[in-house]
Amino acid sequence: MSAGQDPGAVRPADGAVRGPAARRMLVGARLRDLRERSGLSRERAGYAIRGSASKISRMELGRTSFARRDVADLLTLYGLPDGPEREELIRLAQEANERAWWHRHGELIPAWTHRFLDLEETARQVRTYEPCQIPELLQTEEYTRASLAIRDGIREGDRRIEIDERAAVRRLRRRLFTGDPGRALTAVLDEAALRRFVGGPELIRGQLDHLAELTESGRVELRIIPVGGRPFPLAHGFTILSFAKRALSDVVYVEFLTTALYLDKPTDVAAYAGAWDRLTAAALPPDTGHALLRDLRERL
Repeated sequence: MSAGQDPGAVRPADGAVRGPAARRMLVGARLRDLRERSGLSRERAGYAIRGSASKISRMELGRTSFARRDVADLLTLYGLPDGPEREELIRLAQEANERAWWHRHGELIPAWTHRFLDLEETARQVRTYEPCQIPELLQTEEYTRASLAIRDGIREGDRRIEIDERAAVRRLRRRLFTGDPGRALTAVLDEAALRRFVGGPELIRGQLDHLAELTESGRVELRIIPVGGRPFPLAHGFTILSFAKRALSDVVYVEFLTTALYLDKPTDVAAYAGAWDRLTAAALPPDTGHALLRDLRERL
């Protein structure tokens, strides 16, 4: 994943950046900015810390942990003097090595989602499109468990603990979101996802009630693409994460069955932002979508 970030927007002193992955990205982008301003190559920087150009690349992309000595040596090489900025960068680098809130569940949740969990916690705006299911941040506990069982083919038995752990992570994600009033979520989903009886009619009835409650609260904007409406040929879901004060560049997250993509090159982000605009244009207005929720609920 490339940093793809405006150097002028990178500032380490930003309390809104939480989670090891987000902090690694922030420190890495600042290190890259300082190196480029000093006119040094990755090869020269790598030699200075007894490493290689590829190690510098991994550091600048936020893909590896930071050794305090390496960060301090690079800051000296790049000409950053003692002072608040240097101290803040070293502090953030150390915090980037700490364990994330989801660590205790890490062995039972897919490894490719670990970075996403950190970035989602930091994001101030989340835009998510789901063609097949209710977005995870909007799910009830019952819907979460039923969808996990269906997706992973897990039923009652030896692997039941996996559902418990993954459901716990989603529950904590929802709690983190609802506990921070400064965050905004916009979700676009197909009407077909609302009509799919995951877990049976009673479970879906509770899920529809939950969606109606969330949209009425004003914390969530839900946009529904109606069955029979304008077709949009995008089979996979995606999430666009945006961050306060442009501390980090936007990141597009695309999850597949056994892996995921993290995209933040400007061209990639622009392509998905364009797709998002077309999806919202194809969706019902929020008030009409809310009426559709009530109608579906009454038909159950």
